[in-house]
Amino acid sequence: MKLDFTPAAVLFDMDGLMIDSEKAVMACWLEAADIHGVTLEEDLLHAMVGLHEKLCIALLRERRPDLDIRTLGETTDRLYHDKVEQGLPLKPGIIELLQWLTDLGVPRAVATSTRRERADQKLHRSGLIRFFPIVVTGSDIEHPKPAPDIYLKAANLLGVAPQHCLVLEDSEPGVRAALAAGMTPIQVPDLKPPSPEVIALGHRIVGSLTDAHTLLRARYTPCEQGA
Repeated sequence: MKLDFTPAAVLFDMDGLMIDSEKAVMACWLEAADIHGVTLEEDLLHAMVGLHEKLCIALLRERRPDLDIRTLGETTDRLYHDKVEQGLPLKPGIIELLQWLTDLGVPRAVATSTRRERADQKLHRSGLIRFFPIVVTGSDIEHPKPAPDIYLKAANLLGVAPQHCLVLEDSEPGVRAALAAGMTPIQVPDLKPPSPEVIALGHRIVGSLTDAHTLLRARYTPCEQGA
């Protein structure tokens, strides 16, 4: 498995890709459910992975109309805010990859479904913000992933044509968004393994950010690295 082009820019998802946050989110939903004396199914929580906040709420209302989703969501948000403030772990290999791309001068952007306030909180608390001149969030676009809007906006802000962009994603909605934008995604699955339908999309799927880094290294020749 190789890359067939040298990316002019690399766009990054945030949660589950750079920051090991998905387990923390699920734990907060479960804790909030316990506080309010209700239960949430694990498969429902997994279905929410990678979705914009509005889509998560819509899914909850569809699957669990018996719940007070607003109150449950507010409690979850408060619990999660505290976890983010305490610091969430980074995914292995992310700092090495970002530092390498920075040293090469490859343009980079974050494209996350997370709302602006929370995304800024995470990027600053984790120290990742120093690698990204451009951050596009779910607050900045009308149609969230799997629509292509967020990736198209990031590419436009970087001044790079979509077809020259590489996207690193962990989730199905993110992969579909990248493909819809005409970009090349590499998926690094987190909690939710790719479904047969996602695998059938034919994109590259790797086991870690280190594997993604290896694919990228093969595309940048010594000449390009010195440019």
